[in-house]
Amino acid sequence: MSRDPQAALMALNRFGFGARGGASGDLVNAASDPRGFVRADLQRPAAVRLEMPTLQPTPALAEVAFAYQAEVKQAREAAKANAKAAAGVADGKPAPPAQPSNSKPASAGVSNKMASMDMPAKDNADAQAQANDAAKAPKPLNVIQKTFRAEALARLQRALQVDCGFGERLVTFWSNHFCISAAKGQLGRMWAGSFEREAIRPHVFGRFSEMLMAVEQHPAMLFFLDNQQSLGPDSRAGQNRKRGLNENLAREIMELHTLGVGSGYTQADVTSLARIITGWTFVGRQGKLGPPGTFVFNANAHEPGPQTLLGKTYADTGLAQGEAALADIARHPATAKFIATKFARHFVADDPPPALVARLQDVFRRTDGDLKALATTLVDSDEAWQAPLTKMRSPYEYLIATGRLLDHMPEEPGRYLGGLNMLGQPLWSPSGPNGFPDTNAAWAAPEGMKLRLDIAAEVASRIGDNVDPRDLLELVAADAASQETRQTIQRAESRQQALALLLMSPEFQRR
Repeated sequence: MSRDPQAALMALNRFGFGARGGASGDLVNAASDPRGFVRADLQRPAAVRLEMPTLQPTPALAEVAFAYQAEVKQAREAAKANAKAAAGVADGKPAPPAQPSNSKPASAGVSNKMASMDMPAKDNADAQAQANDAAKAPKPLNVIQKTFRAEALARLQRALQVDCGFGERLVTFWSNHFCISAAKGQLGRMWAGSFEREAIRPHVFGRFSEMLMAVEQHPAMLFFLDNQQSLGPDSRAGQNRKRGLNENLAREIMELHTLGVGSGYTQADVTSLARIITGWTFVGRQGKLGPPGTFVFNANAHEPGPQTLLGKTYADTGLAQGEAALADIARHPATAKFIATKFARHFVADDPPPALVARLQDVFRRTDGDLKALATTLVDSDEAWQAPLTKMRSPYEYLIATGRLLDHMPEEPGRYLGGLNMLGQPLWSPSGPNGFPDTNAAWAAPEGMKLRLDIAAEVASRIGDNVDPRDLLELVAADAASQETRQTIQRAESRQQALALLLMSPEFQRR
Protein backbone atom coordinates (compact mmCIF):
# COMPACT_ATOMS: atom_id res chain seq x y z
CA MET A 1 0.00 0.00 0.00
CA SER A 2 1.35 3.44 -0.95
CA ARG A 3 1.98 5.95 1.80
CA ASP A 4 0.82 9.57 1.74
CA PRO A 5 2.76 11.68 4.26
CA GLN A 6 0.83 14.85 3.42
CA ALA A 7 -2.50 13.16 4.11
CA ALA A 8 -0.98 11.65 7.27
CA LEU A 9 -0.05 15.13 8.47
CA MET A 10 -3.59 16.21 7.69
CA ALA A 11 -5.04 13.28 9.64
CA LEU A 12 -2.93 13.97 12.71
CA ASN A 13 -3.10 17.77 12.74
CA ARG A 14 -6.53 18.59 11.35
CA PHE A 15 -8.45 15.83 13.10
CA GLY A 16 -6.18 14.96 16.03
CA PHE A 17 -3.56 16.39 18.36
CA GLY A 18 -0.49 15.60 16.28
CA ALA A 19 1.97 12.71 16.25
CA ARG A 20 3.31 11.23 19.45
CA GLY A 21 7.02 10.82 20.00
CA GLY A 22 8.83 7.71 21.08
CA ALA A 23 8.03 4.55 19.18
CA SER A 24 4.38 5.35 18.49
CA GLY A 25 4.73 5.26 14.71
CA ASP A 26 1.71 7.55 14.39
CA LEU A 27 2.77 9.23 11.15
CA VAL A 28 3.65 5.91 9.52
CA ASN A 29 0.36 4.36 10.60
CA ALA A 30 -1.62 7.34 9.39
CA ALA A 31 0.23 7.48 6.06
CA SER A 32 -0.88 3.97 5.04
CA ASP A 33 -4.61 4.80 5.44
CA PRO A 34 -5.17 8.41 6.56
CA ARG A 35 -8.97 8.34 6.61
CA GLY A 36 -9.08 4.92 8.21
CA PHE A 37 -6.65 6.13 10.88
CA VAL A 38 -9.05 8.93 11.85
CA ARG A 39 -12.18 6.80 11.39
CA ALA A 40 -10.84 4.27 13.91
CA ASP A 41 -11.67 6.72 16.71
CA LEU A 42 -15.31 6.64 15.65
CA GLN A 43 -15.39 2.88 16.26
CA ARG A 44 -14.35 3.37 19.90
CA PRO A 45 -17.18 5.41 21.42
CA ALA A 46 -16.39 4.22 24.95
CA ALA A 47 -12.88 5.65 24.59
CA VAL A 48 -14.13 9.22 24.99
CA ARG A 49 -15.61 8.52 28.40
CA LEU A 50 -13.41 9.45 31.33
CA GLU A 51 -14.19 7.31 34.34
CA MET A 52 -11.64 6.98 37.14
CA PRO A 53 -12.00 6.10 40.82
CA THR A 54 -10.47 9.43 41.78
CA LEU A 55 -13.03 11.47 39.81
CA GLN A 56 -16.30 11.88 41.67
CA PRO A 57 -19.80 12.57 40.30
CA THR A 58 -21.30 16.04 40.61
CA PRO A 59 -23.50 15.33 43.68
CA ALA A 60 -20.53 13.97 45.63
CA LEU A 61 -18.47 17.01 44.63
CA ALA A 62 -21.31 19.25 45.79
CA GLU A 63 -21.28 17.62 49.23
CA VAL A 64 -17.53 18.18 49.47
CA ALA A 65 -17.81 21.81 48.33
CA PHE A 66 -20.64 22.61 50.71
CA ALA A 67 -18.75 21.02 53.61
CA TYR A 68 -15.64 23.03 52.75
CA GLN A 69 -17.64 26.26 52.54
CA ALA A 70 -19.17 25.53 55.95
CA GLU A 71 -15.71 24.97 57.45
CA VAL A 72 -14.42 28.23 56.00
CA LYS A 73 -17.44 30.10 57.33
CA GLN A 74 -17.01 28.58 60.78
CA ALA A 75 -13.31 29.45 60.84
CA ARG A 76 -14.04 33.02 59.71
CA GLU A 77 -16.66 33.48 62.42
CA ALA A 78 -14.30 32.07 65.06
CA ALA A 79 -11.53 34.43 63.96
CA LYS A 80 -13.93 37.35 64.08
CA ALA A 81 -15.06 36.40 67.58
CA ASN A 82 -11.45 36.08 68.77
CA ALA A 83 -10.54 39.45 67.30
CA LYS A 84 -13.54 41.02 69.00
CA ALA A 85 -12.58 39.46 72.31
CA ALA A 86 -9.00 40.66 71.98
CA ALA A 87 -10.19 44.17 71.22
CA GLY A 88 -12.34 44.09 74.35
CA VAL A 89 -9.36 43.23 76.56
CA ALA A 90 -7.34 46.04 75.01
CA ASP A 91 -10.13 48.50 75.83
CA GLY A 92 -10.09 47.47 79.46
CA LYS A 93 -13.25 45.41 79.23
CA PRO A 94 -13.62 42.17 81.20
CA ALA A 95 -11.50 39.34 79.86
CA PRO A 96 -13.22 36.52 77.97
CA PRO A 97 -14.16 33.31 79.80
CA ALA A 98 -11.36 31.12 81.07
CA GLN A 99 -9.47 29.28 78.37
CA PRO A 100 -10.24 25.62 77.71
CA SER A 101 -8.17 23.20 79.76
CA ASN A 102 -6.26 22.05 76.68
CA SER A 103 -4.94 25.53 75.93
CA LYS A 104 -1.79 27.11 77.33
CA PRO A 105 -2.19 29.41 80.34
CA ALA A 106 -2.01 33.11 79.64
CA SER A 107 1.26 33.36 81.57
CA ALA A 108 2.89 31.06 79.07
CA GLY A 109 2.73 33.80 76.47
CA VAL A 110 4.42 36.25 78.82
CA SER A 111 7.09 33.74 79.78
CA ASN A 112 7.76 32.93 76.14
CA LYS A 113 8.02 36.60 75.34
CA MET A 114 10.48 37.19 78.17
CA ALA A 115 12.50 34.16 77.09
CA SER A 116 12.70 35.49 73.57
CA MET A 117 14.04 38.78 74.89
CA ASP A 118 16.91 36.87 76.48
CA MET A 119 17.71 34.95 73.27
CA PRO A 120 21.02 35.70 71.57
CA ALA A 121 20.78 37.92 68.50
CA LYS A 122 21.80 35.04 66.23
CA ASP A 123 18.93 32.88 67.52
CA ASN A 124 16.52 35.74 67.00
CA ALA A 125 17.78 36.16 63.45
CA ASP A 126 17.38 32.45 62.75
CA ALA A 127 13.85 32.48 64.12
CA GLN A 128 12.98 35.48 61.97
CA ALA A 129 14.45 33.79 58.90
CA GLN A 130 12.35 30.71 59.57
CA ALA A 131 9.27 32.85 59.95
CA ASN A 132 10.02 34.59 56.65
CA ASP A 133 10.49 31.26 54.88
CA ALA A 134 7.20 30.03 56.26
CA ALA A 135 5.45 33.16 54.98
CA LYS A 136 6.93 32.67 51.51
CA ALA A 137 5.93 29.01 51.29
CA PRO A 138 2.95 28.38 49.04
CA LYS A 139 -0.31 27.83 50.83
CA PRO A 140 -1.59 24.27 50.73
CA LEU A 141 -4.27 23.66 48.12
CA ASN A 142 -7.84 23.56 49.34
CA VAL A 143 -10.27 20.85 48.24
CA ILE A 144 -11.70 23.02 45.44
CA GLN A 145 -8.27 23.55 43.92
CA LYS A 146 -7.28 19.91 44.38
CA THR A 147 -10.43 18.73 42.62
CA PHE A 148 -9.93 21.08 39.68
CA ARG A 149 -6.33 19.99 39.23
CA ALA A 150 -7.26 16.31 39.41
CA GLU A 151 -9.90 16.80 36.72
CA ALA A 152 -7.47 18.81 34.60
CA LEU A 153 -4.75 16.18 34.90
CA ALA A 154 -7.12 13.40 33.86
CA ARG A 155 -8.16 15.35 30.77
CA LEU A 156 -4.60 16.25 29.83
CA GLN A 157 -3.32 12.71 30.25
CA ARG A 158 -6.12 11.33 28.08
CA ALA A 159 -5.35 13.78 25.26
CA LEU A 160 -1.63 13.04 25.48
CA GLN A 161 -1.95 9.26 25.24
CA VAL A 162 -4.68 8.57 22.65
CA ASP A 163 -3.68 7.34 19.18
CA CYS A 164 -5.15 9.91 16.82
CA GLY A 165 -7.09 12.12 19.16
CA PHE A 166 -10.14 12.72 16.96
CA GLY A 167 -12.46 11.63 19.77
CA GLU A 168 -10.77 13.98 22.21
CA ARG A 169 -10.89 16.80 19.67
CA LEU A 170 -14.64 16.23 19.43
CA VAL A 171 -14.88 16.41 23.21
CA THR A 172 -13.06 19.75 23.29
CA PHE A 173 -15.22 21.08 20.45
CA TRP A 174 -18.52 20.23 22.15
CA SER A 175 -17.24 21.26 25.58
CA ASN A 176 -16.40 24.69 24.19
CA HIS A 177 -19.70 24.88 22.31
CA PHE A 178 -21.64 24.16 25.52
CA CYS A 179 -19.18 25.96 27.75
CA ILE A 180 -19.40 26.87 31.39
CA SER A 181 -16.69 28.71 33.32
CA ALA A 182 -14.62 27.45 36.21
CA ALA A 183 -14.00 31.11 37.03
CA LYS A 184 -17.57 31.52 38.28
CA GLY A 185 -17.31 30.73 41.95
CA GLN A 186 -16.27 27.63 43.82
CA LEU A 187 -19.06 25.43 42.47
CA GLY A 188 -18.10 26.37 38.92
CA ARG A 189 -14.52 25.34 39.57
CA MET A 190 -15.56 22.19 41.43
CA TRP A 191 -17.93 21.07 38.66
CA ALA A 192 -16.01 22.07 35.52
CA GLY A 193 -14.54 18.63 34.99
CA SER A 194 -17.59 16.63 36.05
CA PHE A 195 -19.76 18.69 33.69
CA GLU A 196 -17.63 17.61 30.75
CA ARG A 197 -17.47 14.01 31.96
CA GLU A 198 -21.22 13.72 32.53
CA ALA A 199 -22.90 16.02 30.00
CA ILE A 200 -20.49 16.01 27.04
CA ARG A 201 -18.42 12.83 26.82
CA PRO A 202 -21.28 10.28 26.99
CA HIS A 203 -23.02 11.96 24.03
CA VAL A 204 -20.14 12.79 21.66
CA PHE A 205 -21.18 9.88 19.43
CA GLY A 206 -24.85 10.06 20.36
CA ARG A 207 -27.61 12.46 19.36
CA PHE A 208 -27.43 16.22 19.62
CA SER A 209 -30.82 16.37 21.35
CA GLU A 210 -29.55 14.04 24.09
CA MET A 211 -26.42 16.10 24.64
CA LEU A 212 -28.49 19.29 24.68
CA MET A 213 -30.79 17.90 27.37
CA ALA A 214 -27.89 16.60 29.48
CA VAL A 215 -26.16 19.99 29.24
CA GLU A 216 -29.13 22.20 30.08
CA GLN A 217 -30.15 20.03 33.04
CA HIS A 218 -26.67 19.74 34.49
CA PRO A 219 -26.15 21.64 37.77
CA ALA A 220 -22.98 23.26 36.39
CA MET A 221 -24.85 24.88 33.48
CA LEU A 222 -27.79 25.88 35.65
CA PHE A 223 -25.35 27.50 38.08
CA PHE A 224 -23.27 29.14 35.35
CA LEU A 225 -26.27 30.84 33.73
CA ASP A 226 -28.19 31.48 36.96
CA ASN A 227 -31.30 29.46 36.20
CA GLN A 228 -31.64 28.56 39.88
CA GLN A 229 -32.50 32.24 40.36
CA SER A 230 -35.21 32.25 37.69
CA LEU A 231 -38.75 32.18 39.11
CA GLY A 232 -41.99 32.22 37.19
CA PRO A 233 -43.59 35.60 38.01
CA ASP A 234 -46.92 33.88 38.63
CA SER A 235 -45.48 30.82 40.35
CA ARG A 236 -45.91 30.29 44.08
CA ALA A 237 -42.22 31.07 44.72
CA GLY A 238 -42.29 34.10 42.45
CA GLN A 239 -45.30 35.53 44.24
CA ASN A 240 -43.82 34.89 47.68
CA ARG A 241 -40.35 36.27 46.92
CA LYS A 242 -41.41 39.06 44.57
CA ARG A 243 -38.83 37.92 42.01
CA GLY A 244 -39.15 36.97 38.38
CA LEU A 245 -37.43 35.53 35.35
CA ASN A 246 -33.74 35.24 34.67
CA GLU A 247 -33.38 34.84 30.90
CA ASN A 248 -29.67 33.98 30.76
CA LEU A 249 -30.03 30.25 30.12
CA ALA A 250 -32.91 30.61 27.69
CA ARG A 251 -31.05 33.24 25.66
CA GLU A 252 -27.85 31.24 25.41
CA ILE A 253 -29.73 28.05 24.50
CA MET A 254 -31.17 29.80 21.47
CA GLU A 255 -28.28 32.10 20.55
CA LEU A 256 -25.25 29.93 21.28
CA HIS A 257 -26.32 26.32 21.75
CA THR A 258 -28.89 25.73 18.99
CA LEU A 259 -30.47 28.21 16.56
CA GLY A 260 -27.79 30.87 16.34
CA VAL A 261 -27.99 34.63 15.91
CA GLY A 262 -30.14 35.82 13.02
CA SER A 263 -32.10 32.59 12.70
CA GLY A 264 -35.48 34.22 13.14
CA TYR A 265 -36.32 33.86 16.81
CA THR A 266 -37.43 36.95 18.72
CA GLN A 267 -37.07 38.38 22.20
CA ALA A 268 -40.58 37.11 22.86
CA ASP A 269 -39.33 33.59 22.09
CA VAL A 270 -36.46 34.02 24.56
CA THR A 271 -38.91 35.11 27.26
CA SER A 272 -41.22 32.20 26.48
CA LEU A 273 -38.40 29.68 26.75
CA ALA A 274 -37.29 31.30 30.01
CA ARG A 275 -40.80 30.79 31.38
CA ILE A 276 -40.88 27.20 30.13
CA ILE A 277 -37.67 26.24 31.97
CA THR A 278 -38.47 27.98 35.25
CA GLY A 279 -38.17 25.39 37.98
CA TRP A 280 -35.12 23.80 36.36
CA THR A 281 -32.61 24.00 39.18
CA PHE A 282 -30.25 21.99 41.35
CA VAL A 283 -30.50 20.96 44.97
CA GLY A 284 -28.57 23.21 47.33
CA ARG A 285 -26.69 22.57 50.54
CA GLN A 286 -29.84 22.09 52.63
CA GLY A 287 -31.00 19.15 50.50
CA LYS A 288 -34.67 20.06 50.83
CA LEU A 289 -35.63 18.84 47.35
CA GLY A 290 -33.26 15.88 47.11
CA PRO A 291 -29.56 15.00 47.31
CA PRO A 292 -27.43 18.18 47.10
CA GLY A 293 -25.90 18.81 43.69
CA THR A 294 -28.56 16.96 41.68
CA PHE A 295 -30.90 18.32 39.01
CA VAL A 296 -34.44 18.85 40.22
CA PHE A 297 -37.64 20.32 38.84
CA ASN A 298 -39.12 22.71 41.40
CA ALA A 299 -42.81 22.95 40.56
CA ASN A 300 -43.26 25.85 42.99
CA ALA A 301 -40.91 27.99 40.86
CA HIS A 302 -42.39 26.99 37.49
CA GLU A 303 -44.44 29.54 35.58
CA PRO A 304 -47.95 28.07 35.21
CA GLY A 305 -49.86 27.92 31.95
CA PRO A 306 -49.17 27.21 28.27
CA GLN A 307 -46.36 29.03 26.44
CA THR A 308 -45.89 29.80 22.75
CA LEU A 309 -42.38 29.32 21.38
CA LEU A 310 -41.36 29.68 17.73
CA GLY A 311 -45.02 29.55 16.71
CA LYS A 312 -45.86 26.39 18.67
CA THR A 313 -47.83 26.26 21.91
CA TYR A 314 -46.60 23.99 24.69
CA ALA A 315 -49.09 22.93 27.34
CA ASP A 316 -48.07 23.27 30.97
CA THR A 317 -46.87 19.74 31.67
CA GLY A 318 -44.23 20.74 34.19
CA LEU A 319 -40.78 19.36 33.47
CA ALA A 320 -42.01 17.74 30.25
CA GLN A 321 -42.93 21.16 28.86
CA GLY A 322 -39.29 22.23 28.79
CA GLU A 323 -38.05 18.87 27.55
CA ALA A 324 -40.50 18.98 24.63
CA ALA A 325 -39.41 22.52 23.74
CA LEU A 326 -35.70 21.58 23.75
CA ALA A 327 -36.37 18.49 21.64
CA ASP A 328 -38.07 20.64 18.99
CA ILE A 329 -35.34 23.29 19.04
CA ALA A 330 -32.70 20.57 18.60
CA ARG A 331 -34.47 19.45 15.41
CA HIS A 332 -35.07 22.94 14.02
CA PRO A 333 -33.54 23.57 10.54
CA ALA A 334 -31.71 26.62 11.88
CA THR A 335 -29.98 24.44 14.46
CA ALA A 336 -28.77 22.07 11.74
CA LYS A 337 -27.30 24.98 9.79
CA PHE A 338 -25.71 26.59 12.83
CA ILE A 339 -24.07 23.38 14.06
CA ALA A 340 -22.90 22.31 10.59
CA THR A 341 -21.25 25.68 9.95
CA LYS A 342 -19.54 25.80 13.34
CA PHE A 343 -18.37 22.18 13.02
CA ALA A 344 -16.80 22.77 9.60
CA ARG A 345 -15.26 26.05 10.72
CA HIS A 346 -13.56 24.36 13.64
CA PHE A 347 -12.03 21.47 11.73
CA VAL A 348 -11.48 22.81 8.20
CA ALA A 349 -11.34 26.57 7.69
CA ASP A 350 -12.56 29.89 9.05
CA ASP A 351 -14.61 30.16 5.85
CA PRO A 352 -15.58 26.51 5.34
CA PRO A 353 -16.49 25.17 1.87
CA PRO A 354 -20.24 25.77 1.32
CA ALA A 355 -20.69 22.30 -0.19
CA LEU A 356 -19.25 20.70 2.95
CA VAL A 357 -21.48 22.78 5.23
CA ALA A 358 -24.53 21.83 3.15
CA ARG A 359 -23.65 18.14 3.35
CA LEU A 360 -23.14 18.27 7.10
CA GLN A 361 -26.38 20.17 7.52
CA ASP A 362 -28.27 17.58 5.49
CA VAL A 363 -26.80 14.69 7.48
CA PHE A 364 -27.65 16.40 10.76
CA ARG A 365 -31.28 16.75 9.72
CA ARG A 366 -31.70 13.33 8.10
CA THR A 367 -30.18 11.44 11.04
CA ASP A 368 -31.99 13.37 13.75
CA GLY A 369 -28.77 14.97 14.93
CA ASP A 370 -26.62 11.83 14.99
CA LEU A 371 -23.23 13.24 15.99
CA LYS A 372 -21.31 10.14 14.99
CA ALA A 373 -22.83 10.41 11.50
CA LEU A 374 -21.87 14.09 11.46
CA ALA A 375 -18.26 13.30 12.35
CA THR A 376 -18.12 10.44 9.84
CA THR A 377 -19.38 12.71 7.07
CA LEU A 378 -16.65 15.20 7.89
CA VAL A 379 -13.91 12.55 7.72
CA ASP A 380 -15.32 11.10 4.48
CA SER A 381 -15.59 14.46 2.71
CA ASP A 382 -12.96 15.36 0.13
CA GLU A 383 -13.17 19.04 1.11
CA ALA A 384 -11.85 18.29 4.61
CA TRP A 385 -8.73 16.72 3.10
CA GLN A 386 -8.21 19.15 0.23
CA ALA A 387 -8.37 22.42 2.16
CA PRO A 388 -4.84 23.56 3.11
CA LEU A 389 -3.65 23.51 6.71
CA THR A 390 -4.25 27.18 7.41
CA LYS A 391 -5.99 27.17 10.79
CA MET A 392 -3.85 27.93 13.80
CA ARG A 393 -3.87 25.46 16.63
CA SER A 394 -5.51 26.79 19.76
CA PRO A 395 -3.27 27.15 22.83
CA TYR A 396 -4.67 23.91 24.26
CA GLU A 397 -4.00 22.04 21.01
CA TYR A 398 -0.51 23.53 20.82
CA LEU A 399 0.47 22.47 24.33
CA ILE A 400 -1.03 19.00 23.93
CA ALA A 401 0.76 18.55 20.60
CA THR A 402 4.02 19.59 22.26
CA GLY A 403 3.58 17.11 25.09
CA ARG A 404 2.70 14.32 22.66
CA LEU A 405 5.72 14.93 20.44
CA LEU A 406 8.09 15.01 23.40
CA ASP A 407 6.48 11.87 24.85
CA HIS A 408 5.78 13.66 28.11
CA MET A 409 3.14 12.34 30.54
CA PRO A 410 2.74 14.82 33.41
CA GLU A 411 2.14 13.73 36.98
CA GLU A 412 0.69 17.11 37.87
CA PRO A 413 -0.99 19.71 35.62
CA GLY A 414 0.79 22.88 36.73
CA ARG A 415 2.92 23.54 33.64
CA TYR A 416 0.01 22.98 31.28
CA LEU A 417 -2.41 25.10 33.30
CA GLY A 418 0.17 27.87 33.54
CA GLY A 419 0.84 27.73 29.80
CA LEU A 420 -2.87 27.91 29.02
CA ASN A 421 -3.27 30.92 31.29
CA MET A 422 -0.29 32.60 29.66
CA LEU A 423 -1.63 31.99 26.14
CA GLY A 424 -5.13 33.24 26.91
CA GLN A 425 -7.08 29.97 27.06
CA PRO A 426 -7.36 29.07 30.76
CA LEU A 427 -8.79 25.59 31.06
CA TRP A 428 -12.61 25.50 31.24
CA SER A 429 -12.63 29.26 31.91
CA PRO A 430 -13.75 31.31 28.88
CA SER A 431 -14.61 34.92 29.55
CA GLY A 432 -18.20 34.49 28.38
CA PRO A 433 -20.86 31.90 27.47
CA ASN A 434 -19.79 31.98 23.82
CA GLY A 435 -16.64 30.03 24.69
CA PHE A 436 -13.15 30.53 23.35
CA PRO A 437 -12.77 31.88 19.80
CA ASP A 438 -12.15 29.48 16.95
CA THR A 439 -10.57 31.63 14.26
CA ASN A 440 -7.06 32.55 13.16
CA ALA A 441 -7.68 36.16 14.06
CA ALA A 442 -7.85 35.15 17.71
CA TRP A 443 -4.83 32.85 17.92
CA ALA A 444 -2.44 34.11 15.23
CA ALA A 445 -2.06 37.66 16.56
CA PRO A 446 1.58 38.85 16.95
CA GLU A 447 1.44 38.98 20.76
CA GLY A 448 0.04 35.47 20.92
CA MET A 449 2.75 34.15 18.60
CA LYS A 450 5.43 35.80 20.75
CA LEU A 451 4.06 34.03 23.81
CA ARG A 452 4.10 30.73 21.95
CA LEU A 453 7.73 31.33 21.06
CA ASP A 454 8.46 32.03 24.73
CA ILE A 455 6.95 28.69 25.67
CA ALA A 456 8.79 26.89 22.87
CA ALA A 457 12.06 28.42 24.04
CA GLU A 458 11.36 27.48 27.66
CA VAL A 459 10.57 23.87 26.71
CA ALA A 460 13.69 23.70 24.53
CA SER A 461 15.86 25.08 27.32
CA ARG A 462 14.72 22.27 29.62
CA ILE A 463 15.00 19.27 27.29
CA GLY A 464 16.53 20.46 24.04
CA ASP A 465 19.87 18.80 24.67
CA ASN A 466 18.22 15.41 25.18
CA VAL A 467 16.50 15.17 21.80
CA ASP A 468 17.44 15.53 18.15
CA PRO A 469 14.97 17.95 16.50
CA ARG A 470 15.76 16.47 13.09
CA ASP A 471 14.44 13.11 14.27
CA LEU A 472 11.40 14.80 15.78
CA LEU A 473 10.66 16.49 12.45
CA GLU A 474 10.45 13.04 10.88
CA LEU A 475 7.90 12.05 13.51
CA VAL A 476 5.91 15.26 12.99
CA ALA A 477 5.81 15.48 9.22
CA ALA A 478 8.47 13.32 7.49
CA ASP A 479 8.31 13.97 3.73
CA ALA A 480 5.44 16.43 4.23
CA ALA A 481 7.86 18.91 5.83
CA SER A 482 8.79 21.82 3.62
CA GLN A 483 12.36 22.36 2.47
CA GLU A 484 12.34 25.71 4.24
CA THR A 485 11.48 24.10 7.57
CA ARG A 486 14.18 21.46 7.11
CA GLN A 487 16.83 24.03 6.33
CA THR A 488 15.77 26.24 9.25
CA ILE A 489 16.17 23.37 11.71
CA GLN A 490 19.43 22.16 10.19
CA ARG A 491 20.97 25.63 10.33
CA ALA A 492 20.05 26.23 13.96
CA GLU A 493 22.97 27.12 16.23
CA SER A 494 22.04 24.51 18.83
CA ARG A 495 19.66 21.66 19.50
CA GLN A 496 17.74 23.90 21.85
CA GLN A 497 17.25 26.53 19.16
CA ALA A 498 16.33 23.85 16.61
CA LEU A 499 13.66 22.40 18.89
CA ALA A 500 12.14 25.82 19.52
CA LEU A 501 12.06 26.46 15.77
CA LEU A 502 10.41 23.08 15.16
CA LEU A 503 7.70 23.86 17.71
CA MET A 504 7.04 27.15 15.90
CA SER A 505 7.08 25.69 12.36
CA PRO A 506 3.98 25.72 10.14
CA GLU A 507 3.97 21.92 10.20
CA PHE A 508 3.51 22.07 13.96
CA GLN A 509 1.41 25.20 14.44
CA ARG A 510 -1.11 24.74 11.64
CA ARG A 511 -4.00 22.40 11.32
